[in-house]
Amino acid sequence: MTITTRLATEADVPALLALLRELHPDDVVPSATAAAAAWRAIAGQPGRAILLAEVDGVAAGTVDCATLPNLTRGARPFMLVENVVVAARHRRSGVGTALMAAAFAVAGEAGCYKVQLLSRSGRDAAHAFYESWGFRAGARGYRRYLD
Repeated sequence: MTITTRLATEADVPALLALLRELHPDDVVPSATAAAAAWRAIAGQPGRAILLAEVDGVAAGTVDCATLPNLTRGARPFMLVENVVVAARHRRSGVGTALMAAAFAVAGEAGCYKVQLLSRSGRDAAHAFYESWGFRAGARGYRRYLD
């Protein structure tokens, strides 16, 4: 089994959407037009990187990384990590580790002073994985959904 990670491209959008359905199975699937428009918007954002992990050439996981400019910490940027998902059949096989290593490499290259993420309550296995990467529940997160 060979795991590789790379920057996703527009050609990967169908595979990304399939992976994201595992994270949010009740989400409405966007039309091809809407997905293409969203991809172009994402691709046009400075500091944005959607990483794709493949196992033997097949999409197995993804992570969305946004490196943001910052006026604190010596004006060093920070990274927000979102939409971390590994296909169920590839969990506990090193795919998540490869994705997180790639995300931390992007953060390091950008000079980020921290990487942060939010994770829903009750996802104990995911939380244990994040903690194995040095993440700590050191803050209180808030969300307000707009619809």
